[in-house]
Amino acid sequence: MYRWDRPAYVSVGERRRKAAKAAAKIMKKGKNILPVNVQGRKISTTFWGQAWCRHLESFSDFANRLPRGRTYIRNGSVIHLDINTAKVEALVQGSALYKVAVEIKELDRKKWSALRGHCSGQIGSLIELLQGRLSSEVMRVMIDQNQGLFPKPKEMTFSCSCPDWAVMCKHVAAVLYGIGHRLDLDPALLFKLRNVDHLELLESVRVKPGSGCRKAHIIKGQDLSEIFGIDLADSHPGATPSRADKDGSNKNKKLKKR
Repeated sequence: MYRWDRPAYVSVGERRRKAAKAAAKIMKKGKNILPVNVQGRKISTTFWGQAWCRHLESFSDFANRLPRGRTYIRNGSVIHLDINTAKVEALVQGSALYKVAVEIKELDRKKWSALRGHCSGQIGSLIELLQGRLSSEVMRVMIDQNQGLFPKPKEMTFSCSCPDWAVMCKHVAAVLYGIGHRLDLDPALLFKLRNVDHLELLESVRVKPGSGCRKAHIIKGQDLSEIFGIDLADSHPGATPSRADKDGSNKNKKLKKR
């Protein structure tokens, strides 16, 4: 619907200045803000972030508003974005500072159970899951438009303090893209948003009762090699031999003398 009282156009440079000023004012009051800072043209660069953005763009209902949202997110207009269970709260700088909320239904328990069944035994570690280093079959299931982790349009409710009457205004669209960018930094937020425990997908990760260890701390040796850049082979040149190794070596020497 056309609005005769729509706000005057604000340039990109002016919007950025206003965003920086608004952020500084909020922080001066002692409040914590979580801005979205997109570097370059790509909003997201990782598996989960890009999958989220592609999912949004697959729905015709969102087609008209998403392009403006991309412009806003790239311009640094989302000065605060906080992802919690089933809800995202944000502040977006437009002609004024607007409050945005995105409510997302929790993932259906039956759907989550089905996802766990499909992925059973196919995800080796927490790192593989969060970095999206999954088999093509697991990826297909996870990002399926209807049965995967991402919410469908009817599972999302939007609100914005701006005067736009559209169901999804450009400020909401910017926040939706901001979620994708935030998943680059912390993929586990997707599971938090849908209120499911991503560790339940790691069937191969077990914790013995009373061990004092948490699941998230148990990682396969091959992943530790990648994290720390070291070779976790069975033996290393120059390593101190164990007592068992010494005993075995001494026995071999005695046999040679005989």
